[in-house]
Amino acid sequence: MIRKGFRRAKEEQAVETVGFDAFELRLGDLMRGERATIGKSLLDVQRELKIKAAYIAAIENSDPTAFDTPGFIAGYVRSYARYLNMDPDWAFDTFCTESGFATAHGMSEQASGAKPVKAAASSLEKDIFATPATPFIPAGDAMFASVEPRAIGSFAVLIALIGGLGFGGYTVLQEVQKVQLAPVENTPTVVADIDPLAGGGLPAADAGVDVVAGFDAPTSEILDRLYRPQALDAPVLVPRDGPIVTLNPAANGALAPTSAERPGLLEDENTSLAGVGPNVQVTENPIPGVQLVAVRDAWVRVRAADGTVLYESVMTAGDTYNVPQTEEPATLRIGESGAVYFAVNGAHYGPVGPRGQVTSNLALSVDNLTTSYAVADLTADSDLAEVVRVAEVQVQTPAQDADQ
Repeated sequence: MIRKGFRRAKEEQAVETVGFDAFELRLGDLMRGERATIGKSLLDVQRELKIKAAYIAAIENSDPTAFDTPGFIAGYVRSYARYLNMDPDWAFDTFCTESGFATAHGMSEQASGAKPVKAAASSLEKDIFATPATPFIPAGDAMFASVEPRAIGSFAVLIALIGGLGFGGYTVLQEVQKVQLAPVENTPTVVADIDPLAGGGLPAADAGVDVVAGFDAPTSEILDRLYRPQALDAPVLVPRDGPIVTLNPAANGALAPTSAERPGLLEDENTSLAGVGPNVQVTENPIPGVQLVAVRDAWVRVRAADGTVLYESVMTAGDTYNVPQTEEPATLRIGESGAVYFAVNGAHYGPVGPRGQVTSNLALSVDNLTTSYAVADLTADSDLAEVVRVAEVQVQTPAQDADQ
């Protein structure tokens, strides 16, 4: 006998696929993430929002029991949400949903800040900063928690070692400073009995002082240099040219006159060199020099052939400068070429150049200046004429005074 029947198929339960982000995200996690993003701690938020850090932690933990007055919870949550750039209304609704907090009427008993007093609760439990279990404040260590018992023994050994070294050093110092005087059997004899006011610097034989055999008394020269003040201690100078000064140039040498010119001069050995003056004759005229004459203000610099600065100044009207006569002529650099002339053997040449022009590396030799420049025209430059007139007056005035 075949029976027909059927079995009801089991219903397959639909299993929802869970992704990596399928987890419950609470309000406190979002707020802590936003606070970490801006890099703020609970104490930073307390300092900026003027809200206790304990209240901020209670908002993140959705714990309305931590607030003293429930009527301020809504304002605290919304202020903290605005600080984190979150929607304040959504944040407060989410806080109420997660914590079960409901807004109470202002006159209701739930809105009152009074809380039941716990008999076993102490005053420290109300202050969240004093509670060791506070998550954001590390608990303080006890006074002697960091002191190890083994360190006490090492410290005691160190103190004992320092004390021993100090006591040993003090004992040695006291022993070193002790001076012991022992009597001597042989009394020392008097070597010499010299009176410093009775010829102490004289030799022993002249002073009449009895001395021990073999003792040499110091001489007066040694004592004088020993007790002489430093200010009077001058070195003794011995002239090294003694033989040279004895020579008479009037009697010997190329400049000595002959007997025909000055008869009887060689017989006098004490004749000085001044007597030979009239016989020395200069047969060559001196080399003419170059003189810079300024008729207006100008900056002038004269350099030697080796680059040494011989003269550098701002010459004013009437100033002059005699150029040294050297083997290699000096060079001139001037800032105002039209203000300076050259004087060679009483004649004026120039000016150096046009007015307002700078002249450099001009050789100050007589040949170069006389060939490169013409004799200055006094009528063309009134300043030059005035300088020449003043110079002539100054030369004539001393001559007239000498005649008078």
